[in-house]
Amino acid sequence: MAALHIDTELFKLKNSLQEMWLLVDKQITKAQIALLQYDKSIAREILSREKMVNALELKIDSECENFIARNNPVAIDLRLALAYLKINSNLERIGDFAEGIAEFVLRNMSEKLPDDFANRLRIEEMFNEVAEMFTLAKESLHDENSEKAEKIFGLDNLVDEINHASTKIISQEIQNNPQKAEEYLYLQAVIRKLERMGDRCNNIAEEIVFYLDAKVLKHNKEEKKKLE
Repeated sequence: MAALHIDTELFKLKNSLQEMWLLVDKQITKAQIALLQYDKSIAREILSREKMVNALELKIDSECENFIARNNPVAIDLRLALAYLKINSNLERIGDFAEGIAEFVLRNMSEKLPDDFANRLRIEEMFNEVAEMFTLAKESLHDENSEKAEKIFGLDNLVDEINHASTKIISQEIQNNPQKAEEYLYLQAVIRKLERMGDRCNNIAEEIVFYLDAKVLKHNKEEKKKLE
């Protein structure tokens, strides 16, 4: 009976985390539109939704802590609850980075980025890679599929590569357009935020793999005992 109660509470926690995932996913999508299309109205939407992200993070944190306090879980159940806590924290930070991009659009951008410049920076590609990492993380937890989570690590390397290459490109653009120096330096910080989004997705993938590996290990031990 106690095990059923714990499973029910963990299911509720998972649903709350899915709600957080959907909210942050929308923030990432809107950040891409705001930046690439220089859409200040979308940027304002991101800022208005950030309070919802923060409130939901606190709610999930409280739910996880209360679950641990009430049930004193052990082994795999405890590991899952702790994974939820860490994933929740990483999701909130991704939301923060989306907010930072929106602030750049509102405070530091003067016009839409020239298409050639944006293409050389591979900003759209970077957003798409981060979005794929984010989706893979969500699916890997929902499906309990470690292979999907492990794909994220390779995508993170590509995001890092794009971030690294952007420094030289922006430096050259500043030389060509010195009047844009301050704006493009802020743009470099935005690209760094995208790279940090990828890092956070990577962190989430590590938590999922850690939990799933432990679950497989527990299952194998149980099977071994049955055979003895």
